[in-house]
Amino acid sequence: MKKIALFLFVLLALVSCQKQPKQSGCVVQVALGHWVPTHYTAEQIIGRIDTVNQIMPVEKVIIGWTLDVDKKIYRQVGEYLHSKGIRMLLWLPLFAETEQVFDNSPAVDLWGRTPANYDSAASNAFRFNCPSDPKNIANLLDIYDRVFSDCGFDGVFLDRVRTQSFVCGVSGVLGCGCPLCVERFAAEGVDIQKVKSEFESQGDAFFSVSAYNPADGFVFENPLAAAFFKAKSHIVSSSVAAICDSLRSRNLEVGLDLYAPFMAPFVGQDYSILTAHADFIKPMLYRKTFAPAGMGYEYELLRKSLPGATGYPALEMDVDFLNSQLDAMARYDCGKYPGIELNYDKELVPTSPEYVAESLKAVKDHGFEGIVLSWNILEVPLSHLEALRSSPNQ
Repeated sequence: MKKIALFLFVLLALVSCQKQPKQSGCVVQVALGHWVPTHYTAEQIIGRIDTVNQIMPVEKVIIGWTLDVDKKIYRQVGEYLHSKGIRMLLWLPLFAETEQVFDNSPAVDLWGRTPANYDSAASNAFRFNCPSDPKNIANLLDIYDRVFSDCGFDGVFLDRVRTQSFVCGVSGVLGCGCPLCVERFAAEGVDIQKVKSEFESQGDAFFSVSAYNPADGFVFENPLAAAFFKAKSHIVSSSVAAICDSLRSRNLEVGLDLYAPFMAPFVGQDYSILTAHADFIKPMLYRKTFAPAGMGYEYELLRKSLPGATGYPALEMDVDFLNSQLDAMARYDCGKYPGIELNYDKELVPTSPEYVAESLKAVKDHGFEGIVLSWNILEVPLSHLEALRSSPNQ
């Protein structure tokens, strides 16, 4: 009789669990300024986080990467967050935007030229650095240990874990071509001299694709192009993986800022490698962002940069496409927190409360661990925050 009762209890518990929607967490990003002293106060930051927390429970806060001299702002914010059971992660760039504090070696294209910077505004200009140079990796770990390790961070969120995209044309995508990277390509079975010769003879056709599948991305017609981008993704992602392992050995949670799955191979991001070494990923599923990482923006730059390449379909940045990218990331085992932009700018980020609600619902319907409210919660219109109340879990 006891066994029957126990069986019924377990059965009822399972049925109850199935009826309950998966509760997901909210992660917010706080952009304090790029290495310069921030103009925000701890009180402003805490007030905005508290506002969000009353609408949707906040699980983590990604904050950085100002060099606050006395570290007071991080410690004050961290004390508040920990009192609420919220984890605080340092937002830190890896392969770009470090020239102000490091003597890093730049990434170069296959011809040894440094690709142009993205420069829609002076504050957004950044150069990418070589993913293979041990000095560049050591510098990143050193600044965490020297400057940030005693600020109370529970983890590190790594940004710029990639090479340049098509924002500077084909040059940034065909790299890095420094001697260190050329050796690593050779170890992957790719002869960079042959890649250069093939591209010089074929031009844009080198990038032509025979198929596109939302789950697997683009299929290159040229086997050498396919081998190059596969090797590039291994090289960049393996360097990121080593940094993740080092940070995690310090008992830190590690998150990664990634391109949407369909564009990730062009910038050297291999989801299979990265998800095996990070605690969570944040694919930037920005449909309304006309700047780097915006899905439509990056894809149109690809097509404009390669007018002679064939096979690239027209892609509408609608909710169906968003769902295709969410489906593509579902197979990976680490925590999945898709990034949806809440920021607003009439020209660069023309979002709306309706857009926020639509995107949020799509993410919630996939049952992932949570969502990242991108990319600076301090500059998000209150109307966009109110749209979070439409969440089916609220």
